Amino acid sequence: MCGIVGFIGSHQAAPILLDGLSKLEYRGYDSAGLAVRDGDAPVQIVKAKGRLKALAEKTNNGETLKGTCGIGHTRWATHGEPSETNAHPHCSDDGNVVGVHNGIIENYQELKDKLVRKGYIFYSSTDTEAAIKLIDYYYKKYEGTPVDAINHAMVRIRGSYALAVMFRDYPGEIYVARKDSPMILGVTDGECYVASDVPAILKYTRQVYYIGNMEMARLADGAVTFYNLDGDEISRELTEIEWDAEAAEKGGFEHFMMKEIHEQPKAVADTLSSVIRDGRLDLSGVGLTEEEIQGISQIHIVACGSAYHVGAVAQYVMEDLAEIPVRIDVASEFRYRKTLLDPKSLVIVISQSGETADSLAALREAKQCGVKTLAIVNVVGSSIAREADNVFYTMAGPEIAVATTKAYSTQLIAVYCLALQFALVRGKMDEKRYSTLLEELQTIPEKIGKILEDKERIQWFAAKNSMAKDVFFIGRGVDYAVSLEGSLKLKEISYIHSEAYAAGELKHGTISLIENGTLVIGVLTQEQLYEKTLSNMAECRSRGAYLMGLTSYGRYDIEDAVNFAVYVPRIDEHFAASLAVIPLQLLGYYVSVARGLDVDKPRNLAKSVTVE
Repeated sequence: MCGIVGFIGSHQAAPILLDGLSKLEYRGYDSAGLAVRDGDAPVQIVKAKGRLKALAEKTNNGETLKGTCGIGHTRWATHGEPSETNAHPHCSDDGNVVGVHNGIIENYQELKDKLVRKGYIFYSSTDTEAAIKLIDYYYKKYEGTPVDAINHAMVRIRGSYALAVMFRDYPGEIYVARKDSPMILGVTDGECYVASDVPAILKYTRQVYYIGNMEMARLADGAVTFYNLDGDEISRELTEIEWDAEAAEKGGFEHFMMKEIHEQPKAVADTLSSVIRDGRLDLSGVGLTEEEIQGISQIHIVACGSAYHVGAVAQYVMEDLAEIPVRIDVASEFRYRKTLLDPKSLVIVISQSGETADSLAALREAKQCGVKTLAIVNVVGSSIAREADNVFYTMAGPEIAVATTKAYSTQLIAVYCLALQFALVRGKMDEKRYSTLLEELQTIPEKIGKILEDKERIQWFAAKNSMAKDVFFIGRGVDYAVSLEGSLKLKEISYIHSEAYAAGELKHGTISLIENGTLVIGVLTQEQLYEKTLSNMAECRSRGAYLMGLTSYGRYDIEDAVNFAVYVPRIDEHFAASLAVIPLQLLGYYVSVARGLDVDKPRNLAKSVTVE
């Protein structure tokens, strides 16, 4: 989950590295560091605890570090507390090897013990230091090249990693290696870039290479050379990133999260436009044929966090429209039970980054079982996208805030489209119903925009309830799935204890937690379930709860039952999640702002979870 940058060229490296790290702080912000080299001179390492600002101040925005070759890192702590000592870059005892790392070295203690016996001294509590010193050990033992040394180390290291390394004997060169952790390599005008994610280098180039799993690369003289695990040269195709660099900037908004909330109409429209041709869905780019769709016996959806909540919506929508069994699994648990996968089943893996470690592992497990896989991802060329049999790309563009908004909304669009296509192809829906629902889908961007026009009411309510101690979200059916996402949005950026429950489960224990003033938020967009959920809210109110109700235009009777009502435009109930989630995103945002918190970088969290 850490962020890595690297640069080799004719410009001063440190300011470029700091700029790149500023685009990667969402990946970790416990500490940061730079290693810069000026020709044959010894490498200079500067590290600082805390946000990147501390490192920028320490180096006068990079001006104090002279050199045109360097690597940088922003850390999300796994092994060892956040400190200057544990910050990256790390180096070998004599400074021969300097490197940064994203991931987890699972057998670092074993490697450390071996290296201590060989005379190495350790100064940090990190797993990374063991990897860097292991590379140094093999470099000296076999008197080979950096590729040889990294090759030997990769064979010994267990876990996940993206490594960027510099060697004293090879000035003006950076070496990288990857296993399960993301890394891209950019080139332009005789200069080379390393980054954990696209936004870090969009300002400089959109020409990138995706380094494959268990591969290495050498960056020097404006070119990138790739190697396999045997050390043999291999070729990789250059890819052009279509994201606009301006899309990764705040664009006048105070926070990335609010900017991305407002980008949802466009992101949803772009995702729809990518798969609608002449008034019909065209999923040829996804790769699933009608014959394959007809032959699928069941669907397993695997995801983490907000993507899992998309899966929860998908389960209701797909089963109702396409009449196909759907099971959802938390990706981190998928591998740890005996998963009974029918050979004719389809496993759908949902991930914004396409690099989520647990989701990637689940994908590989599914492929080992011999079943067809489909990825719903936002990042072209990501690991999950490359390894899945089929890919549905969402068009959210770069999402910087840790709390996802527009990526979630575009993932919903993807599962809606799949549900419609499955229903039509499998004969569960006629042409008239198909056309009607497809038209409904295309109204979502405008309706999201209408909700955003009334955000001041949510702001007022959020400020009034910003000191809430406990918040409960309840709903039934699709509304329960939306409640899960609303609760997550609130807790992850406001630090308020928040839980979501299927409304009917309140009486099975949870209602004992309701006391005077407890905030209970009910989501009520499903017509057949409206009265039942309203009754559950009345049960809470009778025990002192303060109620917020979220429902569709026209249901104004709710005002007699709740303390505060929020309305969203009417839409076919299968797609109501796309509208109901917007006020809940705004609620989480405004509560966080009212509490004076860092909305974009909540404590202990990172954007892309690339470690288990």
